[in-house]
Amino acid sequence: MQKISILGAGSWGTTLAALLGEKGFDVKLWARRENLAKEIESRKENTQYLPGIRLPGNVIADHSLKNAVKNSELIISAIPSEFVRSAMKRAKRYFRNQIVVSATKGFEHKPSKRMSQVIEEELGKDTRIAVLSGPNHAEEVSRKMPTASVVASKDKKVAAIAAECLAAPYFKLYQLNDIAGVEICGALKNITAISTGVCDGFGFGDNAKASIMTLGLMEMNNFGRHFGAKRGTVYGLAGVGDLIATCTSKHSRNRFVGEQLGRGKQMEEIKKQMHGMIAEGIPTTKSVYEYSVKHGIEMPLAKQAYEVLFKNKNIRSAIKDLLELV
Repeated sequence: MQKISILGAGSWGTTLAALLGEKGFDVKLWARRENLAKEIESRKENTQYLPGIRLPGNVIADHSLKNAVKNSELIISAIPSEFVRSAMKRAKRYFRNQIVVSATKGFEHKPSKRMSQVIEEELGKDTRIAVLSGPNHAEEVSRKMPTASVVASKDKKVAAIAAECLAAPYFKLYQLNDIAGVEICGALKNITAISTGVCDGFGFGDNAKASIMTLGLMEMNNFGRHFGAKRGTVYGLAGVGDLIATCTSKHSRNRFVGEQLGRGKQMEEIKKQMHGMIAEGIPTTKSVYEYSVKHGIEMPLAKQAYEVLFKNKNIRSAIKDLLELV
């Protein structure tokens, strides 16, 4: 396998492009915005989403989805969740049954689909799919800081191929078959990260954040069991590992959103501060809460996050209600 396409030129997609380029693969990095693709290609750097990281010459940024997909042997999707379906619809005409690796941590809002389900619906039920998830901040992986993560697929061969392509001395990958569990953990930890960020914004200590994280872990397990997620997945790298990293890291967009909310800022102002980056926890909160209500899954953390983000509940009242539960 020599030619790999990466759909999505955000920080994570660009990081994976740099990693694979350095391994000698011919990489096409697809950017939805033409001006971004041209800038990355001319500078060999994504100054908007991953400044300071030089891209190898064998990484080509392109705005053409046809050019990116048609001749590739492996496709990696690092597109924000809200755009995955539309991108896959467009990519279908060029799709040639390549392995597809989903690197997006989120849900499609309606009707609450995991990313692998969206990809399968658009590209075909026989599509060979793997998911990549875990405690893997782009800012650290791109600087070759030691990282362990997970590749999951229903097909062991598909997981092995994806892991072999992506593994690096500083990027260790474990293979699982619990694709639903890995995706659910990767999405739900973002709700908890927003809540722990609120604690930081209020100036609460580690004790309060630990309580919120524990509640989030319980909800991750409860929600995951509904879909058949394995306990080992929840309490492994894709679950607890990613939860800890996202809830405590300065790199976490979702924790940042919560922190700014805790400081009294409004969402429009926070979005401007993020300069085009997306906090997946916001749409995930809506999707998870609405699904939990419909199916009778008790999710008090998701409920409070939903009421703050979408119902304008007073954030101090929400935190008070949460801390009374733990």
